Amino acid sequence: MEGRRCLLSAARPYMQIFSVFALTPPPNFFDRMGYRRCLRRYLIVGYAIYSLLILGILIRISYVNVVALNEEIREFHLEDFTKAMGRVQKFVLATMGIANHLNMLLNFRRLGHIYEDIADLEMEINEASQCFGGQPGANSFRYRLAISCGLWLVVLVALMPRFTIQAMGPWVTFSNKILSELILIMLQLKCLEYCVFVVMVYELVLRLRHTLRQLQVELVDCNQRDMLQALCVALRRNQQLLGRVWRLVGELERYFTLPMMFLFLFNGLTILHVLNWAYINQFNPDDCCRYVRIGNCMLLLINPLVACSLSQRCINAYNSFPRTLHRIRCLPVASNYPILSMGLREYCLQLQHLRLLFTCGGFFDINLKNFGGLIVTILGYTIILVQFKFQAVAEKSVRFIPNNKSSTNYA
Repeated sequence: MEGRRCLLSAARPYMQIFSVFALTPPPNFFDRMGYRRCLRRYLIVGYAIYSLLILGILIRISYVNVVALNEEIREFHLEDFTKAMGRVQKFVLATMGIANHLNMLLNFRRLGHIYEDIADLEMEINEASQCFGGQPGANSFRYRLAISCGLWLVVLVALMPRFTIQAMGPWVTFSNKILSELILIMLQLKCLEYCVFVVMVYELVLRLRHTLRQLQVELVDCNQRDMLQALCVALRRNQQLLGRVWRLVGELERYFTLPMMFLFLFNGLTILHVLNWAYINQFNPDDCCRYVRIGNCMLLLINPLVACSLSQRCINAYNSFPRTLHRIRCLPVASNYPILSMGLREYCLQLQHLRLLFTCGGFFDINLKNFGGLIVTILGYTIILVQFKFQAVAEKSVRFIPNNKSSTNYA
């Protein structure tokens, strides 16, 4: 990463925050000119030790929460699958942390290549657009990044402790509650790291679309053959750069497959776990977490919603290219110049074959349609959960009624 790259320099503060939570290597590790090789090696070893320390805290906190869960279940005399659900949720929490650290270790070089691809694409897109007036200022990207990710980062960090620390119960000490909050925030911030990369891809797509629309404006009144050849070359370069953006999305998919899969799984299980305890405490007059649980569920839903909405926005921008190409094909110059017509046809075929998708290793897509499926799945499992609870209550009532009758008859 070089500081002169606008996209990476704007995203650098966010990456530094994520590196504090041991979610991604510090961006300084990829500035090869910034450190000597020996010093860089020491920094990597030091950060590896720090990451292992964070991982140890995560595993310990998971064990502490399991012990507290067992104490709470023993107090409420629960005999259903609440204990199993709670243990699975804590196990997924620990597994997600381990998966994040393994992903950071195994994909260290891939992350460096992703940074290099983003920097190269930004430079080449800016060079390709110099003949058409250049690109909009870098401040617009910083503003979009702050609105899309920075604002939600502040809200998430501010509200997560408010909605979760009170619901941990009296069996978790205050120091363990603070560590638990740090772990929960750390896991949710992995989704924001993904969002930062999606916003950078979105910016690259917007710049290519801006260049393509400038090409359309130039072709309206273009009658010179030399100028037409130059515009065809520019169109071909725009096509190649868009293909490289598509390959960059594939690299991001491979990098974020495990973390995003565990994030969706963990958030879904946690919502069910929270709803289960809300049902258990519905008749408890001393329950102090009734409204806090609603806020917790909302945070766990909004976090993947942000990722899905940003991915959908990028997909929509990518899918707008065929409409621009269709407008260019409708120009008189396209029918009078066969090379331009062939270039437009080839561009359209590429867009048909290279569909832009944000997926988790092909298991599911990250878009608004998939988020709707997530909501339906959670609602379905919630209905099943309530049915199990009703069945357990009915069985207890059936066992209680015969005993009550026998004692009455005996009297």
